[in-house]
Amino acid sequence: MKQIRHTPVAPTHTRWLASGAAIDAHRHDDHQIVYAGRGMLAITTDAGSWVAPANRAIWVPAGTTHAHRAHGGLELHLVGLPATDNPLGLNDPTVLTVAPLLRELILAYTRTPHDDSPERGRLRAVLLDQLRASHRHPMHLPAPTTPRLKALCEILQADPADNSTLASLGKQVGVSARTLSRLFRADLGMTFPQWRTQLRLCHALALLAEDTPVTTVAHMCGWSSTSAFIDVFRRAFGHTPGTHPTASATSGAPWPDDRETSR
Repeated sequence: MKQIRHTPVAPTHTRWLASGAAIDAHRHDDHQIVYAGRGMLAITTDAGSWVAPANRAIWVPAGTTHAHRAHGGLELHLVGLPATDNPLGLNDPTVLTVAPLLRELILAYTRTPHDDSPERGRLRAVLLDQLRASHRHPMHLPAPTTPRLKALCEILQADPADNSTLASLGKQVGVSARTLSRLFRADLGMTFPQWRTQLRLCHALALLAEDTPVTTVAHMCGWSSTSAFIDVFRRAFGHTPGTHPTASATSGAPWPDDRETSR
């Protein structure tokens, strides 16, 4: 990332971003909680991307260089925390479940960022307690570091619906399927099918945030059928894409129950 801004204090406030808008690469000396009250947020670092729809938040540790991108009209809530205050004990970006109570706490806390009252201090304490209880989710699309794996991943990122086999993709980048399979495990910590499914789910979340019909999303992301897409989506997120929060939902609208899944 070039021209990295250094903003020592991570801000606490609410702001709106239009769909497709971005905040360029920057870093803070503080930790930050980033939550999309509406729309979907993607955060990118040199290590990959993390995505968070309206029932997720992203923990961004102090010193992490990151950029934001909005999908759907984004209601962005930012909560800055001193580097000495790490309620989660996490040193890498992490996607967290935002239960209804935590959502309301984040909304209330970011509405009045300059309030130093004792009441606000108690609100912050409860917010941190709820963060500690939040489930963590592996909605991370790791970024490759080896040149040929980068080239392959760029092909799929340009067209997530590409159903080419690993052998076919290997011919395009000049590497055998066996070598690529080994690189996926060594460099990204997952198999090729797992990485491609994660890529497609991230792309699907972005399309849903822009109110794209479910059938269209399934086609644009490369699933063989709408029902196959719905099945994978349900197993990943605990609810169907048809009941997923979208840009047209109001910021106060409820979302489907979030269930822990085994995958």
